[in-house]
Amino acid sequence: MIDAHSHLNDPQLSVQIDAVLARMREAGVSGALVIGADVPSSRLAVELARVYPELRAAVAMHPHDSKDLDDEALAALAALARQPEVVAYGEIGLDFHYDFSPREIQRDAFRRQLRLARELDLPIVIHEREAADEVMSMLDAENGWAHGGEWHCCSVEPERAARIAERLYVGIAGWITFSKAENIRALARAVPLERIVLETDAPYLAPAPHRGKTNEPAFVPIIAQTLAELKGVSFAEVERVTDENVARAFPRWTGG
Repeated sequence: MIDAHSHLNDPQLSVQIDAVLARMREAGVSGALVIGADVPSSRLAVELARVYPELRAAVAMHPHDSKDLDDEALAALAALARQPEVVAYGEIGLDFHYDFSPREIQRDAFRRQLRLARELDLPIVIHEREAADEVMSMLDAENGWAHGGEWHCCSVEPERAARIAERLYVGIAGWITFSKAENIRALARAVPLERIVLETDAPYLAPAPHRGKTNEPAFVPIIAQTLAELKGVSFAEVERVTDENVARAFPRWTGG
């Protein structure tokens, strides 16, 4: 079982990384993708993946921090993205819910990073809130679907999720366990298991019964069990298929 999206570089987790990884292994989770959100966190993601063989890294400037993507930052991210520990470029996209960076600046940062990811032949990791139409339009315009990847914490309507799943793998996180998250369960039903990856988004979005606590990769089995029940398949089947999906979404994970 693999956690396809985590922030083990977040201080809540990085300060106790050995204990976090010990709990991860004990829970039967064999690996995790550590996601960058800016240059320092991307650098730490690579450093963690260099030290711990079960980790891989993704690097990028998050939409929230798009205002910080100048030429120097982009060059630093490009250098990090060429490291052998990096299997994806992300998370990138648009966030029109918080608007921590102005929307036009977000668009420009997304466009520039899509082009960099394409140049480097890297899969992408998409972050999107209240901007699905624009994200998909920009992916079309920039051929951003070219090397595949993952739509992180997907929360669009089921019909759109099914369309996204034709091009990218769909990340299902802990909120599938939330009592009021029927929209996420409907989305999970609409997307074939063969196009789903499991993720925690740790330290955020801890699944029930840990909601409100610090999330970590050890909680992936809770997400897998909920998905198995929704799909009417065994836990073992979810584990097998989603692990295969991670290998397809991020071919460099195993040196492919």
